[in-house]
Amino acid sequence: MADAVQALIESGDLLPDRPVPSENRLVQQYGIARGTARKSIQLLRERGLVVTVVGRGTYVARRPTAGPDRP
Repeated sequence: MADAVQALIESGDLLPDRPVPSENRLVQQYGIARGTARKSIQLLRERGLVVTVVGRGTYVARRPTAGPDRP
């Protein structure tokens, strides 16, 4: 599940600073258990792909831009 959402982020279908689907939406869309949806969002946070703002939701994280010290 987390890999599917990560693919959407990497393909540009989910853009930085935009909300990711809610747990309820993931449950409905993918036919998974609520715990699986929650764990997937947690994994995406650990990967640095999303950030959760309490009371507001989970959003795609901004990607660091390339610079002199970054490829």
